[in-house]
Amino acid sequence: MTVDFSALKSKAEAAKSRHILDLFAADETRAANFSVLSDGLLFDYSKTNIDAETREALFDLLEQSGLKDKRAAMFEGAKINDTEGRAVLHTALRNLDGGPVMVDGKDVVPGVRHTLARMDDFADRVRRGSIASVSGVPFENIVNIGIGGSDLGPVMAYEALKPYVDGPRCHFVSNVDSAHIHDVLSGLNPQTTLIIVASKTFTTIETMTNAQTAREWLVKSVGEEGVAKHFAALSTARDKTAEFGIDPDLVFGFEDWVGGRYSVWGPIGLSLMIAIGPQRFAEFLRGGQAMDVHFQTADWIDNLPVLLALVGVWHNQACGHATRAVLPYEQRLLRLPAYLQQLEMESNGKRVAMDGTTLPFDSGPVVWGEPGTNGQHAFYQLIHQGTRVIPCEFMVGRVGHEPGLAHQHELLVSNCLAQSEALLRGRSLEEATEIMSKKGFEGPELERQARHRVFPGNRPTTTLAYEKLTPYVLGQIVALYEHRVFVEGVILGINSFDQWGVELGKELALALQPVLAGEADGAGKDGSTLQLVSYLKA
Repeated sequence: MTVDFSALKSKAEAAKSRHILDLFAADETRAANFSVLSDGLLFDYSKTNIDAETREALFDLLEQSGLKDKRAAMFEGAKINDTEGRAVLHTALRNLDGGPVMVDGKDVVPGVRHTLARMDDFADRVRRGSIASVSGVPFENIVNIGIGGSDLGPVMAYEALKPYVDGPRCHFVSNVDSAHIHDVLSGLNPQTTLIIVASKTFTTIETMTNAQTAREWLVKSVGEEGVAKHFAALSTARDKTAEFGIDPDLVFGFEDWVGGRYSVWGPIGLSLMIAIGPQRFAEFLRGGQAMDVHFQTADWIDNLPVLLALVGVWHNQACGHATRAVLPYEQRLLRLPAYLQQLEMESNGKRVAMDGTTLPFDSGPVVWGEPGTNGQHAFYQLIHQGTRVIPCEFMVGRVGHEPGLAHQHELLVSNCLAQSEALLRGRSLEEATEIMSKKGFEGPELERQARHRVFPGNRPTTTLAYEKLTPYVLGQIVALYEHRVFVEGVILGINSFDQWGVELGKELALALQPVLAGEADGAGKDGSTLQLVSYLKA
């Protein structure tokens, strides 16, 4: 069933002439009425042009889309990824306290907990040094080789939780560009390095190319017998991992109902678990589990993932804003925008509905961003004074991890709040004229100079505030955005859990390799591609 956005678009058209500040003037309790505080997270969406009537219209979309039933189907293990015939159960990976979850008549929870226990044991033994190198020396460095969700999830979480890292240092290789693996391995000692290869099928071309390079690097130093000691695999293809030389006891599998971009909660998070320890990793899982419970039980008006999704639909489908900026004022969340870029754009970057018909509206937005305050000195100019409206999603913690530098964290927070205020308030021509007049400008030059300093304002933002970036809080945030993507996908009537759009380019790349190697003539290729092949071969 396709939802009808026509009423919502009419409201968006009417709202164009209204300043968000007018909503605050009309309702002195607006900030409280358009915010939710739940389990330490404060989500403030009052600096958007959504009023109470619009919010009710957005809630109507949830009923039109059948969100309640589809949410229940996901958590119950129904095969809602119907183009691949799969359940969608990344939530089961963090189901530490819940009941059975059935897939094809089988409870998958015992298997999940068994794998988690194996991960716990392995991580603990690596950290203690009882699992060690071929020479008996404890591992000092972990190299995670993966791509997509097998890289973005663990590297994002590892960077975010650096204050909790008390185990081996982690390094991440994803790009098939030889520079990436060269630069990572050149700074490491093979004698003290554990390499984790993350590929469910053990056939991902980029990952396996890098894995083979790492294998050769290791063997040169420790010999062939070192492969079984220095490699672990996150894969279900045990025949291929055995062929590679990896000890079966160091292979950790996961089911096809865990999509790559949703997989950091399970074996793909093994490098993170080794770095921060099983107890901290469990806290990360508990944060995600808490958000799952909240998503399933909270009323729409208090439901964080639902509200975040509805704000996104309002800005994209109703207002026509094609991008959204994710702006964490937390340096350790520097990889979160890229992580959410994959999560949202791979999930909801579709053009057909579940029934295969062409969507009659735009699907997911372009997601991008950088941590503050760096972004302020890069692209905020366009956000403040450009011709396009770009909704911004700010994130900020109340306290940092460096109490001795609390004055710097205070400056960080003030910048975050000031940016959202500036985007809301703007600066009028009259205000700019007064400022420039005091600087001595007169006549036509005064007006010219003043116009360059006008800020239109009335630009929508949301802010997600939290106490402190802990493993639990990171789990909450990641699960919050996962469910936001699900809700938006349900409203759009698309499958958020397949990714056929990544396949064609990979197929053509494989076909081009023999052309570049001079083993095929490129028959059937277009002129541009052949010209580029000719140049790059030379």
